[in-house]
Amino acid sequence: MRITVTARHCEIDDALREQAVELIEKIAKLVRRAQRAEVVFDNDHKQKVVEFQLYVPRGGPHVSTAEAHDFRTALDRAADKLRNQLDKLETPASRRTAVGQK
Repeated sequence: MRITVTARHCEIDDALREQAVELIEKIAKLVRRAQRAEVVFDNDHKQKVVEFQLYVPRGGPHVSTAEAHDFRTALDRAADKLRNQLDKLETPASRRTAVGQK
């Protein structure tokens, strides 16, 4: 999977970049065959904004955005939102087949 980390109107340190990559790698394991992911850091009028975009085959991109006063908090919030989106994708029928029931 290809991961792109972008900073718009700001600069981020290497530790924050590595944390973003680790988070998106963990989240990508929740879906089958994730193709690419993008993490965008943006400084928007004194608010720090983080956006995750996760691209999977047979479906549009999964996008989550969060704002906070610092990037680490926004990163965690955006990651939680993306996890919640992916958890909702799993239907009861897919859970039964995963367990081996019909």
